[in-house]
Amino acid sequence: MRLWQFHGGIHLTGHKDLSNHTGIIPAKLPKFLILPLLQHIGEPTEPIVRVGDKVLKGQIIAHCFGSDCSLMISAPIHASSSGTVVAIDARPVPHPSALSAPGIVIETDGEDRWTELTAIPDYTRLPAAQVREHIAQAGIVGLGGAGFPSHVKLRSKDIDTLIINGAECEPYITCDDRLMREYPQEIIEGAEILKHTLGGAQHCIIAVEDNKPEAYQALVAAAQGRVEVIKIPTLYPTGGERQLIQILTNKEVGRFQIPASIGIVVHNIETTRAVYRAVTAGRPLISRVVTVTGTGVEKPQNFEVLLGTPMREVIDQCGRKPNLETLIMGGGMMGLALPSDDLPIIKTTNCLIVGQVGELPPPPPPLPCIRCGACAQVCPINLLPQQLYWYCAAKEFKKAQAHSLFECIDCGCCAYVCPSHLDLVGYYRYAKAEIRAAAAERKAADQARQRHEFRLMRLVREKQEKAARHQKSKSNPDLTTF
Repeated sequence: MRLWQFHGGIHLTGHKDLSNHTGIIPAKLPKFLILPLLQHIGEPTEPIVRVGDKVLKGQIIAHCFGSDCSLMISAPIHASSSGTVVAIDARPVPHPSALSAPGIVIETDGEDRWTELTAIPDYTRLPAAQVREHIAQAGIVGLGGAGFPSHVKLRSKDIDTLIINGAECEPYITCDDRLMREYPQEIIEGAEILKHTLGGAQHCIIAVEDNKPEAYQALVAAAQGRVEVIKIPTLYPTGGERQLIQILTNKEVGRFQIPASIGIVVHNIETTRAVYRAVTAGRPLISRVVTVTGTGVEKPQNFEVLLGTPMREVIDQCGRKPNLETLIMGGGMMGLALPSDDLPIIKTTNCLIVGQVGELPPPPPPLPCIRCGACAQVCPINLLPQQLYWYCAAKEFKKAQAHSLFECIDCGCCAYVCPSHLDLVGYYRYAKAEIRAAAAERKAADQARQRHEFRLMRLVREKQEKAARHQKSKSNPDLTTF
């Protein structure tokens, strides 16, 4: 198969060998599970349990507003193990701000008892819509880190190509690599289910970077020609949805487009496996594989972790070293620096990088831009990062927008190569946040103005109606007006 290239990109030191040599093992069952009500892009869920309720593993404990998640951008939350609901309140969530959000806390009973599960023995006999509804009720979202509800992508019509994204391009992360090595058959079967749910897509491609030869061979052996397994060059950010589409098809997806508009849908490796489990075994999304790595642990490892497990317990299972300084959720380029390990594993937690003092040092103090142009050479979107930086720093947000600020994917390639150590992505994120805040203020002001105008119109109408009634009573003295 012919491959193409996207503009820019960088070669990174992967640090993959820290954790990719040993198999996936189950993490220990924690005493408490903390399950935030929002673990995906879209609308939050609402609890359907109360404090004191007994719950079983796999039971839905929070559902979408209106209870029909298949019609919304949302996904239900399930109990990761059996136990008792001991709290429904605000708890810190995995975010650099350390802000709290509503969640459900379950005290596990150690029995790990399942609720009754409903599988689909032969999904090929069912309409695609029914299989999609089953996937929606299983709470499956994009497990590559984005967290977009998977059933929404599966609503797409006229899809020609399904791409399974095995391009794990971020440094440190190896969970998808190990999944492809250890569960290739489940991934292939999951891809077949996705094809059926999309109305029988003509082509299915699993893309694997060439630095994962074992995963590639395992998938080729399991596929037996049913899907096409393609080896692609290792280059960051190949794992980006739009970059991967361009490599495989030479098609570009514009800012205001979604891949489905050009007949393509992309799903992550672990998402594909989760779909297989949901359909063939009736198992909802209650766990995921998480890479725990970095110099801050004795034995970096990939774990199958129950959602809601406190991060500290998984880190302790790897052997915590002294003098820890950093904790990052995600990869080394786009991951989020967390303030504490007293936070839960959620659906979008694919990696925890635990660093000792000096492993991930802060960048040197920034220097003036020297206009070298290195940032523009590596930008995968082919933007002008230097020009965007000037506009964002000067708070000229309209000019930044005119230079396609919102097409930036925050990949960090520009900042990585900047010889002046400028926090370019930080400037872009700041500008985006300011623009969004201003837009929200304008919307709120417009709504307030509309309410005020409506009130004035109502008062005028009521005054006119009162005057009309008064005039009518004067012309008809015998008419009693109440």
